[in-house]
Amino acid sequence: MTITPGSTVTITLNQVPAEPKYRKTLQRLMRMQPSVQRVLTRIATARGRDNVTQQRGGRIWTARMKATKVVNLSKGASFSLFVTPQIVPDIKSVSKFVTVK
Repeated sequence: MTITPGSTVTITLNQVPAEPKYRKTLQRLMRMQPSVQRVLTRIATARGRDNVTQQRGGRIWTARMKATKVVNLSKGASFSLFVTPQIVPDIKSVSKFVTVK
């Protein structure tokens, strides 16, 4: 499998990995899509406005909400990515679970 930096590839998930390190890598790759990035930015902005602040020990304490999980790993899920040299090792590390076109 040759992945050229500077190209756009479509990645299809053949199997959901059992190990958490591979699941995290796939979720991170899926979050790199421009459409997912827009959703995450919009949600993060809204989450920043809704933080609860209170005084605690004489200082302002902010109780931040947890980050939203937007991507879902499921067999047959596919996504497109613009390949940069930094993500080539990540794609190669999960190559046994995905098909790259």
